[in-house]
Order: sequence, then C-alpha cells, then structure tokens
Amino acid sequence: MRRWGVIAACLLAAACGGTGKKATPVDDARLAAAADEPGSWLTHGGTYEEQRYSRLDAINDGNVGKLGLAWSHAFDTNRGQEATPIVADGVLYTTSAWSKVYAFDAKTGTLLWEHDPEVPGETGFKACCDVVNRGVALYDGKVYSGTLDGRLIALDAKTGALVWSEVTVDQSKPYTITGAPRIVKGRVLIGNGGAEYGVRGYVSAYDAKTGKPAWRFYTVPPGPGAPA
Repeated sequence: MRRWGVIAACLLAAACGGTGKKATPVDDARLAAAADEPGSWLTHGGTYEEQRYSRLDAINDGNVGKLGLAWSHAFDTNRGQEATPIVADGVLYTTSAWSKVYAFDAKTGTLLWEHDPEVPGETGFKACCDVVNRGVALYDGKVYSGTLDGRLIALDAKTGALVWSEVTVDQSKPYTITGAPRIVKGRVLIGNGGAEYGVRGYVSAYDAKTGKPAWRFYTVPPGPGAPA
C-alpha cells in the first residue's frame, strides 16, 4: 500500500503535466469545478465528492503494459509514504513522513522546494500507525498541511516559506494529525487522531488567509460529568 503511494505519484505526474495555459489561482470556483480539469488533481479526493475518479484516458488497456517510469524521487526516510499528491498548473505537491512538504515539477520531477516543520521526535510515540502524512490542500497561493504534533501550517505555494502556523490540539495529550486538510469557502478544515488513546476527537476550521480559528465541532460526545 505504501509502496504504491510512491508509484502512483510518479504515474500521476506523467499524466497530469502542465497545460501550457496561464496559471489561475485555486479558488472556491475552481475547486467546485475540479471535475472539469481532468489534467489536475486539485483536492484530496479529486473533487468535493471525493470519488477519486480520473477521466484521463491516455492510459488504457491497450498501452498499460508498455508504461515505464517517468521520474522518481527518493525521500530521506524509510518510514511510510501515504500521501495523495495534489497537482495544479504543472506542479505536484505532496508530503512524506514526519509531515515534510514537497513541491515538484510534475513533468520532470525537479524538486522546487521542500519544507520541514521540524516535528519533535518524541511525537512519534503518540502515533498509532507510523509517522505518516496523507497530503496537503492547495488554495489561493498557499499549501496547507497538518503536522504530526498537531499544528496546521500554511506555506507559500511558490517558495515553501511559512505563512502562518496554528496549534490545533492540546499537545500535552496524545493527539496527532496525519490526515490531509480540506478547503471550503475560504476555510481550512482539519481533524485529528488519537482516539485509540482516549482523546476526544473534533474537526476545526481556520481562516485560510490568517489562520484565525473559525469554529470547532466535536465528533465524540463528552464523557459522563464532563462539560459539553
């Protein structure tokens, strides 16, 4: 499963290269119409419906046996790779273990930038299922990612520079983040992990421009006698 995650990234890069058109910002309208861009992969599941279906037809039963490697990249870790890459305007964005974020030229595989959020090593003991990360969100010139130690970060999509960072969990408790954020109407949605250790799960929303908290919804009811 993890090995296929790396192979899929390479195949996606081969199929989803740049279109030659002038890049337009990934905004609400573009995300809502993501199905109309089969050469891109703008959000985690492909579209808001998250069907994970691609209409690309360059690879078919007549040529699949002739496929070869377009390019590859060796991450500096032997830990799990579970991210779904995001592809827009000829750039592929993905993550690796320890919440590191990368941007590549989708056609050539050239590394454009990388960002290491420097997750403390001891955080790994809180992760039930390895120190993996499952991807990013792209919106309005920024790349958003959750970190294993519970931060939500926004990076400049062109340079990888940190724009803002917000702690979304009580870091004294065994919370983690491995899932990819989602973008809805200018807000970044992120959940958390750790229920196997007894923490109370929730989904939070943050302003995509500033990182200001917008709302929080608890998916697990409070325990007996606990405040709501």
